[in-house]
Amino acid sequence: EVDFWIIPIIQGFVQIEELVVNYSESSDDDKSSPETPPQESTCVDDIHPTFLVALISRRSRHRAGMRYKRRGVDKNGNVANYVETEQLIHVHNHTLSFIQTRGSVPVFWSQVGYRYNPRPRLDKSENETMSCFRAHFEEQLKNYKKQVIINLVDQTGREKIIGDAYLKQVLLYNNANLTYVSFDFHEHW
Repeated sequence: EVDFWIIPIIQGFVQIEELVVNYSESSDDDKSSPETPPQESTCVDDIHPTFLVALISRRSRHRAGMRYKRRGVDKNGNVANYVETEQLIHVHNHTLSFIQTRGSVPVFWSQVGYRYNPRPRLDKSENETMSCFRAHFEEQLKNYKKQVIINLVDQTGREKIIGDAYLKQVLLYNNANLTYVSFDFHEHW
């Protein structure tokens, strides 16, 4: 009987825009030579194609919190600050979708203190982490079938301990539907 008083909300972002590709602003090099006969357009969309682009992000209600205060995974496999973002593109009566998820590294870890960028530490052993790591990725694979994990943790600095624990859990889980990629953007800065 309380449903009347409950308003469902999400913490997230939605934006939908119509984009038009204007080919008339091409450079002189892109234009055909005088010897080339003009091409007849068969569709108005070929002259100025329009795309409907939507971006939808929503943050999980599980383990939401401030950076440096909420890290890692919980006993149910929920990771801190998990966000799912879907990009939709609609063009020529076709809709394309790309989903990206992000969240904290799914091992038990934390950062203690209030100073900028406190040193991370592991809070539980490899064996204690395994079942929660598994629960996290079983839910991910149930929802998305296959996943590419892109690990953005610093592979050589103070975050190395977290990156190593993450890779170890991926190797122990050993699931063919997961592809693991380590990308240290500090190296490409």
